[in-house]
This record gives sequence, C-alpha cells and structure tokens, in this order.
Amino acid sequence: QVQVVESGGGLVQPGGSLTLSCAVSANIFSFGAMGWFRQAPGKPRELVARITDRSLTNYTDSVKGRFTISRDNAKNTVYLQMNSLKPEDTAVYYCNVQTKITLTDYWGQGTQVTVSS
Repeated sequence: QVQVVESGGGLVQPGGSLTLSCAVSANIFSFGAMGWFRQAPGKPRELVARITDRSLTNYTDSVKGRFTISRDNAKNTVYLQMNSLKPEDTAVYYCNVQTKITLTDYWGQGTQVTVSS
C-alpha cells in the first residue's frame, strides 16, 4: 500500500512563505502526475499545482508566480514552495500521486496552512 505523507504546514503572516513536502513510500518513478490540492472550509477541493514525470508543471491561476512545485525523484518527495502568501490561501493542502499504468490515485492526510496576521 502506498503511503503519502504531507508536512510543512502552519501559521504564517500575509506575505510570508512556506514549503510543503510530500513523502511517498514508493519509488516515484512509478507515478505520473503528482500534485497539490487544497480545500478551504465550505469550498470544494481544488487543484493548486501539478507536475508530470517529465517535470512539466501547471498551476491554478490564483497561485501562478507565487507557488512552485518540484519533485526530487531520489528522495521520493514532491515539494510546494509557497511565497507571497495571502489569507485566501488558507486551506488544508493535500498531496496526490497517480500511478502511470492503472491511474490509481493516492492521497495524503492533508496539512493545514493558515495565512493570518
């Protein structure tokens, strides 16, 4: 069973930065797309950023220029660098990985990010 564990969330002031990490208990070469989603209270879960096995990236419009997704294949880890954080970035952030062959999704338990003064 693949385990996906997020870390790095917390409380930060507007304009601050955080880096989220997502550790996967399997060789991430097994996975195609890997991404970060977020869910704010009362809102549906939304895609924030995604990176393919060829390191192609895409971002939701609201985070373009502020967030950067990356993957370290040697460490089986995906990162989300978040800069210039805004209160509207407050949400639980979830890591998602998808296998290449069966397109099976695995999710982490989520990590809370709160942007507030």
